[in-house]
Amino acid sequence: MSEKHINHLVNEKSPYLLQHAHNPIDWYPWGEEAFAKAKEEDKPIFFSCGYSTCHWCHVMERESFEDDDVAALLNNYFVAVKVDREERPDVDHIYMAVCQAVTGQGGWPLTIVMTPDKKPFFAGTYLPKHAKWGRPGIMEVLSMLKEQWDQNRDRIEEIGEKLAQSLKQPALKPEAGQLSQATLERAFSQLLNDFDPNHGGFGTAPKFPTPHNLLFLMRYWRRTGDKKAIAMVIKTLDAMSRGGIYDHLGYGFARYSTDTKWLAPHFEKMLYDNALLCYAYVEAYQCTDDPDFARIAGEIISYVLRDMTSPGGAFYSAEDADSEGVEGKFYIWSRQELLELLGPELGELFADVYNVTPEGNFEAGSNILNLISHDLYDYAAQHDLDIHELEDKMAEARKLLYQAREQRIPPFKDDKILTAWNGLMIAALAKAARVLQREEYAEAAERAVEFVFTKLTAEDGKRLLARYRDGHAAYLGYVDDYAFLLWGLLEVYETTFNPKYLRQALEISEELTQLFWDKENGGFYFTGNDGEELLLRPKEIYDGAIPSGNSVAALALLKLARLTEDNKYITLIETMFSCFSREVQHYPRAYTYFLLALDYYLSVPSHIVIAGEREDPEVQAMLAVAGGRFMPETTVVYNDPVYQTDNWELIPVAAGQEAVGGRATGYICENFACRRPVHTLAEFEQMLTKQRVGQ
Repeated sequence: MSEKHINHLVNEKSPYLLQHAHNPIDWYPWGEEAFAKAKEEDKPIFFSCGYSTCHWCHVMERESFEDDDVAALLNNYFVAVKVDREERPDVDHIYMAVCQAVTGQGGWPLTIVMTPDKKPFFAGTYLPKHAKWGRPGIMEVLSMLKEQWDQNRDRIEEIGEKLAQSLKQPALKPEAGQLSQATLERAFSQLLNDFDPNHGGFGTAPKFPTPHNLLFLMRYWRRTGDKKAIAMVIKTLDAMSRGGIYDHLGYGFARYSTDTKWLAPHFEKMLYDNALLCYAYVEAYQCTDDPDFARIAGEIISYVLRDMTSPGGAFYSAEDADSEGVEGKFYIWSRQELLELLGPELGELFADVYNVTPEGNFEAGSNILNLISHDLYDYAAQHDLDIHELEDKMAEARKLLYQAREQRIPPFKDDKILTAWNGLMIAALAKAARVLQREEYAEAAERAVEFVFTKLTAEDGKRLLARYRDGHAAYLGYVDDYAFLLWGLLEVYETTFNPKYLRQALEISEELTQLFWDKENGGFYFTGNDGEELLLRPKEIYDGAIPSGNSVAALALLKLARLTEDNKYITLIETMFSCFSREVQHYPRAYTYFLLALDYYLSVPSHIVIAGEREDPEVQAMLAVAGGRFMPETTVVYNDPVYQTDNWELIPVAAGQEAVGGRATGYICENFACRRPVHTLAEFEQMLTKQRVGQ
């Protein structure tokens, strides 16, 4: 990397990660030192929460936090505390709820002013130095708050107490028999009502990928055979991969689209989006056999392994939207640039295919590469071109443009390693390895698992930690860390069939229930019972940009129950269904990952056991076919002679289902009854076809 690139990254790194060259405010991290100082000096706490790739966090840093006048006010009259929301989502959850309650909206940077005992009395988001665009200025806000703190202290403390109490909602009491197949049907109807038939996705701009909506629809299609469900999936995934939200040169998806057509993204790339989208594209390939879906999944993985993987094998968090202070500058092109780089003939062809015009489709005559108007097959047919020749030319052009783009100043990379988001990427890699038969994906997933258990656990080797950066792990893991890693471990087990991953999954599930389970009302708290005492212990079920820890835990524990025949997990999840039933019933489509667990619970139990020597071609073929089929309700087990004792101990369902006569043997069991064992791939595939869609 050139000196120019290095200097730029140092200057542009997020205030939530590194000290800026000019950062005159005496920032404290969230912790006892800051709270003690606030109490000792009797000052309110000015709290700023953001994240490394947040555009408006950068803007507020430049406009306000690097300003000497703002610094003087903050340093003299407040204790300034800065938090990275991705490292402390527990703190962010609580005070974001305050902001939404006070202002009717939320967002980052999150700005809260609170008493020394952490009770909030002011909430907002982005604050410029002085009032503009209808927004209050931080100078005026700080001056007003200082005056009120000095003159109306009792009133301020009363406001803080009321806001703190308002957060403490009554506990959700379990209710029996509320969630059923009718809940799944309501969620489907709501998604269908919100679906954009022209461009895919749900609702209007801005459009977020929300892959768990698509995972739900694929299972609904599997359950009912309703073609509208799978059609929504196909349309959405196809439209996103054609749009500007997808990086056609370097691969990977941006966080969301600012328009309905998926053309103009908010350019930051998040690990969690790409992990969940990779998983969705793999499952869509299973459902449709469309090679383009497999290609996109593979390209996402190529991007993550190339650009987002640490030397130790774990995965970084995000890449910023901005470079050189301009959003999207790294990714956009003028038509003239293309002609100069590719030459007139190839440049004109590429510009025509990827909708690059002299006027531009983005800001200031610039262009976002996209295939919204047509794909290569359409273009070839319209212009009487040989499709293979056209594909070769476009591949050559993309390679040249990618190489040219690599010479630009890149966006900042947030090199935090988060346990939760790594769990999602581990799950996606393992799933892709199994379906696409790519062993290197499984190896990448295993390296990341090893990193987590080596670098992201406390001294006892058990308690998960949330974040690793610059050789240091910190913060007790949250429910998302445990639930998402549990999902990843189960996917790795189902791909490698190495029982060590199942043992690790069982250990994580035990820690999950001991640390986070609400013994009185059910469900998992966001924070562990050994964590810092905050204003409250939140309990999340809403599936937003990322599924909630409760939702992911519910499905993972149900799968663990089917694998191990341990009914204690079933009891936990039935309590969760009761605990969250009223909330989910109110608007089911907001809880689509949680409904994956409900769908799994309502499905007829089925499992497949394949036995025999791993080197046997028939065994390998059966494993490949079972791994490639879309059978989300079915548990697949390989009874490997190397691990036979472990298999029987951990997975009672495999006991006795051995290779008959030393031959490859497949067992398919459904609704507590097993069919006769088979020994050839043809027989095995014939039995699998009886597990029909909409059965």
